[in-house]
Amino acid sequence: MPLLDWIAVHWVAALALMLYLAVLMYNALLGRRASDSIAGYYLGSRRLGGFAIGVSFFATFASTNSYIGHAGKGYQYGLPWLVMAFSLVLFTYISWRWIGPRTRRMAAIFDALTLPDFLAGRFLGAADRERHPLRISSGLVIVFCSVLYLIAIFKGAGHLFALFFDISYTTAVMLALLIVVVYTSIGGFVSVVRTDVIQGGLMLVGAAMLFYFVTQAAGGVTSIATLAEQPDRAFLFDWNGGIPFVVLLGVALSGSLKLIVDPRQLSRFYALQDDRAAKQGLWVAVIGLTIVQACLYPIGIYAHLLLDGVSDTDLIVPTLLNDTSVFPLWAADFLFVAIVAAAMSSIDSVLLVAASTGYKNVLAPFSNAAKPLLWTRVAVVALALISALVALEPPGDILQITIFSGSLYAACFFPAVVLGLYWSKGHALAVMASMVTGTITLVSWLGLNLSATVHEVFPALAVSTLTYVLFSRRGSASVQLPNL
Repeated sequence: MPLLDWIAVHWVAALALMLYLAVLMYNALLGRRASDSIAGYYLGSRRLGGFAIGVSFFATFASTNSYIGHAGKGYQYGLPWLVMAFSLVLFTYISWRWIGPRTRRMAAIFDALTLPDFLAGRFLGAADRERHPLRISSGLVIVFCSVLYLIAIFKGAGHLFALFFDISYTTAVMLALLIVVVYTSIGGFVSVVRTDVIQGGLMLVGAAMLFYFVTQAAGGVTSIATLAEQPDRAFLFDWNGGIPFVVLLGVALSGSLKLIVDPRQLSRFYALQDDRAAKQGLWVAVIGLTIVQACLYPIGIYAHLLLDGVSDTDLIVPTLLNDTSVFPLWAADFLFVAIVAAAMSSIDSVLLVAASTGYKNVLAPFSNAAKPLLWTRVAVVALALISALVALEPPGDILQITIFSGSLYAACFFPAVVLGLYWSKGHALAVMASMVTGTITLVSWLGLNLSATVHEVFPALAVSTLTYVLFSRRGSASVQLPNL
């Protein structure tokens, strides 16, 4: 369809997109003014309030993996999939209640801008060891996992743009790349958080609209009862129907642990201005994520009443959006913009964390390059481009990719982050040993095809934690746990 004809039909989407892009650019300029230093570009100089960080926390997590990936998996796994939504809300509370406040205080004491900085401050002491293997190895893990996650989000955004604009998937991915690179590279953390506040509002309204129109088209909220009467849909109500329940618990755990150990989530805590902001952010994050998940997770189940022969569950939501019998044109247009906002809110955060960590903790220790802000911006562009190119031929569906990255984060960082906050023992060797053994267990479990029985996150997390504890007991801590 020619551009002018498309605008004439989708004028709501065209207008909303123009306003949305204008806000992105405005926030990028404001962010640039606040990014006159590394601390400003990476964390907004630790001056941000609880409401903004709370919204940013749930907005950056509830990406296309929720709107497209997780909503679609409800089609495949049925009602038991709601366990995942419950787990995410529970771990959001745990993260803000017991991880966030202490992390904020320690990060300020250590002057940590990234997770490798935090680990170095906690386990290496005051000595400036920029080239220590702990910094380098943890930085490499973060860059690798971030690229995986970016691939998944670019895939979701690409499918959405392709179906909505009637363009090729390749063009759609490149369009998403262009949008996010411009405002993330210019504005840094302040731009990302300010934009997340707008995007979070769009996501809340969009999730409610998505639930309303899909359930109405399916025959109402109670129409799910008709599925129970269909023998070929019985698996939707069976705890072990679509997926063994123990595997489902592993999927839920690996996805939820990211709320505790994912560097993009932890970076929100580093940026909080005080404990009062942490208390306020807790309820903003929990309530916001609860609303989004409660609206999105049942979508795939109701889709059984609207779609047949689905082969790629990542296409369920984009397909429904293009069905005029499900969504009025104006609603589909608005939801398109809301889901674009969901994708952008995760891409920018993951991208900024990957670029800041990649430059500061992996490249800078071996380089004498000046202008760290410039090179961090270059890293933003480079990592985004690499991820988008791989997303043209992704190695799996959205959920598979994001769950693996979550499992790897848990195996590598859970013992160091959680035990490091509350247990006085621990040292750099214990952290690195836990990272190595956790990663080997995770990859080996997958390679031996044992995940159909027990999800790989359970053995990986158990081995990683046990290794950390055993090594910590055999050696003395390099630094004392700060008195918080």
